[in-house]
Amino acid sequence: MKSPAPTTNRRNGSFGHRSTPEHLGYSPTSGHNSSKVSRRNPMAATVMSVIGIFTACFTPPDTNNSKSFVDSEEFKSSSVASEASRSGSHKARGSSRGVSITLHNSIQGEPAIVKFTMEEIFQVTRNFSPSFKIGQGGFGAVYKAKLLNGTVVAVKRAKKSVNEKHLGVEFQSEVQTLSRVEHLNLVKFYGYLEQEDERIIVVEYVPNGTLREHLDCNHGSILDLASRLDIAIDVAHAITYLHMYIDRPLIHRDIKSSNILITEKLRAKVTDFGFSRQAPDIDSGMTHVSTQVKGTAGYLDPEYLRTYQLTEKSDVYSFGVLLVELVTGRRPIEPKFELKERITAKWAMQRFIEGEAISVLDPKLDQTAANSLALEKILELALQCLAPQRQNRPNMKRCAEILWTIRKHYRELSASEFRSFSTSSQRSASTKE
Repeated sequence: MKSPAPTTNRRNGSFGHRSTPEHLGYSPTSGHNSSKVSRRNPMAATVMSVIGIFTACFTPPDTNNSKSFVDSEEFKSSSVASEASRSGSHKARGSSRGVSITLHNSIQGEPAIVKFTMEEIFQVTRNFSPSFKIGQGGFGAVYKAKLLNGTVVAVKRAKKSVNEKHLGVEFQSEVQTLSRVEHLNLVKFYGYLEQEDERIIVVEYVPNGTLREHLDCNHGSILDLASRLDIAIDVAHAITYLHMYIDRPLIHRDIKSSNILITEKLRAKVTDFGFSRQAPDIDSGMTHVSTQVKGTAGYLDPEYLRTYQLTEKSDVYSFGVLLVELVTGRRPIEPKFELKERITAKWAMQRFIEGEAISVLDPKLDQTAANSLALEKILELALQCLAPQRQNRPNMKRCAEILWTIRKHYRELSASEFRSFSTSSQRSASTKE
């Protein structure tokens, strides 16, 4: 595996909410009450500009220019939280698996990467038994397996393809990324195997599906707005970590609801790093990375799509689409809806600027005062993330800070509503007596 050239870490500091916010050239959300007038004036032009460029987001680049538009399928089963630091010894990491493993030697200062053998993979998957298969994505099949020490894992096996170079690049990207990162809200990496035409990635298994499945109620329960806010904050933390708090910051390039895994406690883990790219080195004067377009229709940054210039703000745009998806429950593109509602973010932003934000709230959610307030504030943040020009979008750290404030106010208002309801119920019961 070829190691990328090391770069200077220009984003020092540890991730935390006590950090000083980065001031932007426009005002983020402030206070509880956003009047229709305040939205119609300074925000109207931005909204209309956002709406005007949405169509370009869903048109693939010209294939004559050898640019590719790739829709990565969901990886339906992976990680749980990882709270340990990767500074622990590699010996400890290996021994915890309960299977015999070998370690790939460090290259140019890279951390050692755990390599499984084909015999070990065959053993834990029972020769890739169909009964162990739990999913199929664009990368390949996913199997649920148990290591000898009882740890349940997801084994992701790349499909055999004539386009070996394409799959090989994605595989190398995912392995390199997963081996470098360790965060509570990122998929936990166990190891990999690359042998002849076999490419396998092993991550920790979580049984509670993807965010998209929960928004579709495939797991039998409705995801309430409090949980959706928690998930949005988890994802914001994960992307902030990738953008700012590792030695060579990364751009994910495929933030979407089917790449967000949900734990049994309804918290989020970001997965699928096959499209990730190293961020531009701002210390060297770089403002962007010139690269072919990859991502998923409905989430793609229109500026990246038009110019092939990738920055961290492309992830911010995708996150804005995700915020709209969270509060509406709709997919980014809804072909069965009437024309004006087919592109969910365009429709939601239009309703927001018209002062009818409540009309886009997921009908599965109650129209309470707390839900209405949170909806307005989340859509306001989404509008900033969806700005046509990247310089007008907040960074992910700022998104996380704004979401923390929204959640704080949401909880306070929800508690107030609950107390009012309890008092009313007690009075009603006393009257009947």
